Amino acid sequence: MFGPASPRSRPQPGHLYDVAVVGAGLAGTELAWRLARAGQDVLLVSQALDHLGNLYQPTTAGAVFAPGSLFEEVRLALAPDTDGWTFHRHVKARIEETAGIHLLQSTVTALDEDEATVTLSTWEGPPLRARLCVLAVGAFLKGRLLVGDTMEEAGRLSEVAYDFLADDLARSGVWLVGAERRAEGEGVEPPYDVRFLTPAPGELDGFRVGRLDRIRMLGQCVPGDHSYASVLTDAARLATDLVTEAGA
Repeated sequence: MFGPASPRSRPQPGHLYDVAVVGAGLAGTELAWRLARAGQDVLLVSQALDHLGNLYQPTTAGAVFAPGSLFEEVRLALAPDTDGWTFHRHVKARIEETAGIHLLQSTVTALDEDEATVTLSTWEGPPLRARLCVLAVGAFLKGRLLVGDTMEEAGRLSEVAYDFLADDLARSGVWLVGAERRAEGEGVEPPYDVRFLTPAPGELDGFRVGRLDRIRMLGQCVPGDHSYASVLTDAARLATDLVTEAGA
């Protein structure tokens, strides 16, 4: 028998998810995992499934994850200082076996709200619908990667960043401002800087986007200083909030 023993979300066109999570880095992956385990029907969208759960370092050496998180569970199950590719494969396998998650490789270009749902437009297929949408897109809101004198439209090395979603948020009235982070190179990987957009002060009320009733934001795309542990802790907090909100 192939696949997980328990059924996962296998939606047809027009399916309405409880929550759509856009971005499958640490924040989005952790959030989707927690929501699905709490009984929510979750869509987790990533531009590239081979980058799901990727770290900003080549191995798990020195990585500190929040206790009780998916990432800490996977770290404890593997040898110390496991390489990033092996770690990614184990995280992805855990997500694939979690009932209630539809894992989709796609590029979200726009968000449209009505009184009860959010519609996600994509390049690759028909619109996707959910009751709520969480943006956990890291450094990919109009990301620009700088290595030496070279600038690329990317949020990380070898990971393209498209401008559509940032432009759509701006059209919706969300004021976005510039942010920057640095990734130190190790081995053959050079150090690089990424410039990207985040909501301006006052645009967020906690995780909620003030101008958009059904949109939340999480992780590196939210202003502030972040670490692996803090991002995973925030994902746990938001999951609790959304499950409570759904129950109410």
